[in-house]
Amino acid sequence: MSLSIPEQSKQNAHAPAAAADSLWRELQDAAREIIDREKELKKFLSDSILERENFADALGYLLAGKLADDILDADTLRADLAGSLETDASILDACLGDMDAVLDRDPACTERLTPFLYYKGFHALQAYRITRQLWLSQRRTLALHLQSRSSERFGVDIHPGARIGKGIMIDHATGVVIGETAVVEDNVSMLHGVTLGGTGKECGDRHPKVRRGVLLSAGATVLGNIEIGECARIGAGSIVLRSVPPYCTAVGVPARLIHCPDQSEEPALEMDHMFPQEPDYSI
Repeated sequence: MSLSIPEQSKQNAHAPAAAADSLWRELQDAAREIIDREKELKKFLSDSILERENFADALGYLLAGKLADDILDADTLRADLAGSLETDASILDACLGDMDAVLDRDPACTERLTPFLYYKGFHALQAYRITRQLWLSQRRTLALHLQSRSSERFGVDIHPGARIGKGIMIDHATGVVIGETAVVEDNVSMLHGVTLGGTGKECGDRHPKVRRGVLLSAGATVLGNIEIGECARIGAGSIVLRSVPPYCTAVGVPARLIHCPDQSEEPALEMDHMFPQEPDYSI
């Protein structure tokens, strides 16, 4: 089996590779420091970090250990996942952006080793990025197989046909569903239980388009081929069936607009879930 990606994806690889090297040294130093304090984790950290060749090899090792099954053995899967990360600059660049997003926006995260090792939202995103390239390469059965495994292991179901940018944070991640024709642009944050789904039996382009900087709070459900405008905010537990204008806040079941401020707020980056009390109107 080979998960290799077409040759054109190797362009512009130098900048992500340099950033990955810097991150790799940071992860190794952090692993050594933890081993000095937590002897029980020595084998795990050695296998996962210190004995790996580079960042791509380590991430491939972690993902393979979680996604391997009776059909795809861990050793073969590890080598192929790492190879995909090393040869596709776009995957590596997006991965680094996702890790920075977690560190910037999650107050529980104070260094990069913890999300790299343990955050299933981060792991599910990187697994998606590889299945996405398989999907584009017309290796769709294998992409769907790995999607299924990712859903089983992480509780996150991201269709490989979806288009997702970089700088994405999926906090906690359990129960997140992103459909085949969904679009999630750069610097979006979402919490657990978010659904970007269809409304029923529609065919073709049937899932939401989430623009840059949107914050999707816990349990938010967005259905249909609608647009969530740039830097909008969707409240926890809301059900959104119609498009939301840029920079607006939508809450409720069904969702209604309660706040449309000036264009200076970026809720996804600030992780600001508070809504000013203003007169509301339906959407």
